[in-house]
Amino acid sequence: MSRAITFSEYGAPDVLRLTEVTPPEPGPGQVRIRVRAASVNPLDMKIRSGRMAAVAPVQFPAVPGLDAAGVVDAVGAGAQAAVGDEVLGRTLGGSYSEYALLDLPVAKPESLPWEVAASLVTVGQTAHRVLGQLGVQSGQTLLVHGAGGSVGFIAVQLAVARGITVVATVGRHDTERVTALGATAVRYGEGWVQRVTAVTPQGIDAVFDASGAGVLADSVALAGDAGRVITIADPAAAQHGVRFSDGSADRTQESLPELVRLAAAGKLSLPIWRTYPLAEAARAQADLEAHRNHGKAVLLP
Repeated sequence: MSRAITFSEYGAPDVLRLTEVTPPEPGPGQVRIRVRAASVNPLDMKIRSGRMAAVAPVQFPAVPGLDAAGVVDAVGAGAQAAVGDEVLGRTLGGSYSEYALLDLPVAKPESLPWEVAASLVTVGQTAHRVLGQLGVQSGQTLLVHGAGGSVGFIAVQLAVARGITVVATVGRHDTERVTALGATAVRYGEGWVQRVTAVTPQGIDAVFDASGAGVLADSVALAGDAGRVITIADPAAAQHGVRFSDGSADRTQESLPELVRLAAAGKLSLPIWRTYPLAEAARAQADLEAHRNHGKAVLLP
């Protein structure tokens, strides 16, 4: 037997329980890892609370979590990794556990810390995917809302590296660290449109909304076309003619090896705010829901 966090009903963080479970067995093409780190993502809370029940119902009891990094300890036929390999990826059946399954494992470089490896998966792929969907090019100007969050933070770095001029809306605590990435940081909140306009006489070519803070109408006006705006966080997207990018059909992970290489080479950073033992998963989720974090929260089973 092994330990995992499970929940058997929708609700607040206290529905999460540390329980004994039978370790999953890898099927064809799958590997089982001994989890060294599991990322806590905002989507985990949406699923646990029931807010996603209409589109992604949970079969109880369920193990939460999407992303993990660990050491392969069992493999199925045709698996793309061997026992003893250090890997990371999107899990099948949950990541808040001592053991988890991966079907698309990506090798973890020795220089990449476990907590960063686990945290790169969903947020990194989301940032990479949306930049591709926007089609923003070198020499153009991109506005990123929510650049202090993990997805926005990575999007800024990827865009700057591609020669894109980046303007980012942030909170007071994130201004300095986002500016250090090469972006022009402006405070979000009332008056943000005027502050963005003041620093972009050339105009805005595209907008990436990672905040969900009700900025879509003004963002469309700035970009001049709803097709130049994408959100990953605002459920009102359709009301503004804006695309909502959720990655629900994205299981390819094609961008993940590139993101891993950049992070291992020190060319992509992802701040880790705090680590928690597996038993404190409920506290980790509660901290994120209360917006106490400034960076990623990670479970260390």
